[in-house]
Amino acid sequence: MRQPPKNRKVTPRYNINGQIRAREVRIVGDDIAPTVLPTRDALRLAREKELDLVEISPNAEPPVCRICDYSKFLYQQKKRQKELKAKQVKIEVKEIRFGPQTDDHDYNFKLKHAKGFLEDGDKVKAYVFFRGRSILFKEQGEVLLLRFAADLEEYGKVEQMPKLEGKRMTMFIAPKKVQVKKEKTTDEETETTEPRPEKKQPKQRAPKEYTGPKVEGEDF
Repeated sequence: MRQPPKNRKVTPRYNINGQIRAREVRIVGDDIAPTVLPTRDALRLAREKELDLVEISPNAEPPVCRICDYSKFLYQQKKRQKELKAKQVKIEVKEIRFGPQTDDHDYNFKLKHAKGFLEDGDKVKAYVFFRGRSILFKEQGEVLLLRFAADLEEYGKVEQMPKLEGKRMTMFIAPKKVQVKKEKTTDEETETTEPRPEKKQPKQRAPKEYTGPKVEGEDF
């Protein structure tokens, strides 16, 4: 027997019409009041409307069935899955490493990077690595991480407080979900807020005087 590929997506299967085995079902649908009916009556109602009886919640008591066009129902389900997938945001984890005696210049440099990561929607994994006898300064490392979290309070929230694991003291900071709306100025808004310049009236030119030869007895 041929098996489907492992990476192939399997479309959810629904029992429809004669495949529904429950004795009674709760029917729903457009312009249909939810009610419990024997399955044979629900099938007859679906046939009268030239639609299908689709079992959408088989584990409910009684099972819930929708009276609808099965082809359109499957299309809407696939469309909804695509919309949900598009809304899913992939969050990456960016690591920032400190030493227990990190100087201010190095600290501020890494703080700037962490702000950028959080603004981009990524998590920050900040940790202090203790090499050799520097493990004696674990309290100093914890103070450094807490200071780091306080400086990033505007950009993220602490998801895990500093925790010592082996030679590492680790802390996780998650981004805050803040949406900034940019105001866009449309042509219509510009027209209403800025008065249009008045059109300048053309200057009336004075009639030119006759400059030709003057003939005696005639006035120009």
